[in-house]
Amino acid sequence: MGYTLNFAAVWRNFDHLLWGLGLSLVLAVFAIGIGCLIGLVLAFGRIGRSRVLRALSGLYVTVFRNLPLLVLVLFSFFALPQMGLRLTKTNSFVLALALYSGAYLAEVFRGGLLGVPKGMREAGLAIGLTEGQIRRRIVLPIMIRAVLPALGSTFIGLFKDTSLAAAIAVPELTFEARKINVETFRVIETWIVASGLYVATCSLLAAILRRIEARLAVSR
Repeated sequence: MGYTLNFAAVWRNFDHLLWGLGLSLVLAVFAIGIGCLIGLVLAFGRIGRSRVLRALSGLYVTVFRNLPLLVLVLFSFFALPQMGLRLTKTNSFVLALALYSGAYLAEVFRGGLLGVPKGMREAGLAIGLTEGQIRRRIVLPIMIRAVLPALGSTFIGLFKDTSLAAAIAVPELTFEARKINVETFRVIETWIVASGLYVATCSLLAAILRRIEARLAVSR
């Protein structure tokens, strides 16, 4: 007996998919925002003079880069409350995703910082800037422009990783698609539409990020 495609049930619930898609984007934005802060701190720690900071930063990167994201998500949702830290399921997922992305962004930023010419720091000192001012006004702008492609790829990757939030019932796109699938039994149609939304959104994000990269690219 052949299977006949019928998207009617999916279209009736399409607003739920769009809501889930919006939540996925919000989760990714918050996660990469926090992840960038973590990554910057770790990157400066890894290239700093303190052996202790270099060791601790390196340990963080090693641990979190080698942990499966799903394990981190489940730990933050189920284990942290047992340790006294109670978060909503959305907040616990953002925390897990931010900690995970921070380890990868630390290496991205470290490479960018090492690529900043040393003469820039010397020029800053020559005009009377402090070390903090040199980092904020010279080093960070140059570094950010240099790592934009990797930063954009990381953001798109995080957007796709938000699908793991369905494991703890965060109502993002995958969760909403699974809910429609269970309620309507339109398995193929539901996942075709959900996949299309992921592909379309990632393509749009990539196009936007390429435009930003082109405008801010470091001249060679």
